Amino acid sequence: VVPFAVERARKAFLTGRSKPLEHRIRQLKNLQRFLLEREKEIAEAIKKDLNKSEAGTQLYETLGLEGEIVLAVKKLAEWVAPRPVEKNLLTISDTVYIQPEPLGVVLIIGAWNYPWAVTIQPLIGAIAAGNAAVVKPSEVCVHTAKVMEDLLPAYIDKELYPVVTGGVSETQELLRQRFDHVFYTGNSMVGKLVMEAAAKHLTPITLELGGKSPCYIDKNCDIPIACRRVTWGKYSNCGQTCIAPDYILCEPSIQGRVLEEIKKSIKAFYTEDPKTCPDYGRIINQRHFKRIMAMTEDSTIAIGGDSDESTCYIAPTVLKDVQVNSKVMQEEIFGPLLPILTVSGVDEAINFINKGEKPLALYIFSPDDKVIKKVIAETSSGGVLANDCLVHYSVSALPFGGVGNSGMGSYHGKFSFDNLSHLRGCLIKQLKMEGVNDMRYPPHTAKKLRNRFYECDFLSDLWHVNQCNIM
Repeated sequence: VVPFAVERARKAFLTGRSKPLEHRIRQLKNLQRFLLEREKEIAEAIKKDLNKSEAGTQLYETLGLEGEIVLAVKKLAEWVAPRPVEKNLLTISDTVYIQPEPLGVVLIIGAWNYPWAVTIQPLIGAIAAGNAAVVKPSEVCVHTAKVMEDLLPAYIDKELYPVVTGGVSETQELLRQRFDHVFYTGNSMVGKLVMEAAAKHLTPITLELGGKSPCYIDKNCDIPIACRRVTWGKYSNCGQTCIAPDYILCEPSIQGRVLEEIKKSIKAFYTEDPKTCPDYGRIINQRHFKRIMAMTEDSTIAIGGDSDESTCYIAPTVLKDVQVNSKVMQEEIFGPLLPILTVSGVDEAINFINKGEKPLALYIFSPDDKVIKKVIAETSSGGVLANDCLVHYSVSALPFGGVGNSGMGSYHGKFSFDNLSHLRGCLIKQLKMEGVNDMRYPPHTAKKLRNRFYECDFLSDLWHVNQCNIM
């Protein structure tokens, strides 16, 4: 099944039908129609997989996709057009431009935590750029993968954009095939395997990974607002968000207030009993449940801690007085645990952050622009957000992606289009003015070189005269 799907996608791409602007726009509009008409089936599947509410599915999954499609349809003619570039004196009479062109057949390997957002958003970019794309949804979200497999081919070209389902063996088989780009969203361990497989074909890749995204809370900020926003960012989707605040850094003097305000926000968002709240999710499966619960073993639980393995429920939990060597600090949490580590101030926070791998996101809460700019200047991360959480993901004008261990390549909006296009440099000369080229032809002499300098001066003067005339 896998080789057949890939071969069929390549044959379809080679017909050229994915390239015309009209085809791309039609497919994007069909994808938008799918999201609108199949809203119920999408929401029901995610409810079964992650216990997301219907409103939560719209907010975190489909609304952003619809916005990306609207943007792509509106801007696509501009994106695909040749892009003029600045000429030099040797090419002043030539046509010089960048022409975006499709890469070919793209493999998109989605993740389970936001199974629509992180699978369909790269597909939007692939379609917009004129590629074929093989879509591999995560097998962990069984119901969502089934909806994608059954319904998506009824709306978009099933030969150009096939959906391949299955587990590890199917993914491994896909990675043995030759693609023109691989787009993977997931963890760094699998990301290394994807990169290794792609290297055998010299295939370029985009890796959207994760890491331990730090959150520094300045003692001078509005702590109730900061904690409200951190609570939302951490416990949305039960903490299973690649850019969720992974841990808090703050001074010991405000740790108590931070705990108090987070506790208030948890109650306001999810009631006294989050287990019964329709807006609070569940851990994706028991393997991850056990992995997350093991992280609490050597830390002090300050808030929450309740759990139910039979339903994969873990309450919104905060850990205090956490140490650098605690279990919860050894890997990305990807669950509803929020450790608090104390530091003496912003300098120690920066040093702590820089000792770890570069994270996908970095959060700073401070009323002081100098503090914010200091953290930005002295750290590195995929993205940075001051005084809020997560919302930078929603800005199509910002590139979204990691750096170092948190990934490579970026997407969203025009960045998706450029990432999944080849930006081809083009120069078109005319078969005249051959004298200008005399210096480059043998025999090479000092006289030719001197003459060339005089010609360059003349061309420079001519260029400046033309610019003055234009103005």
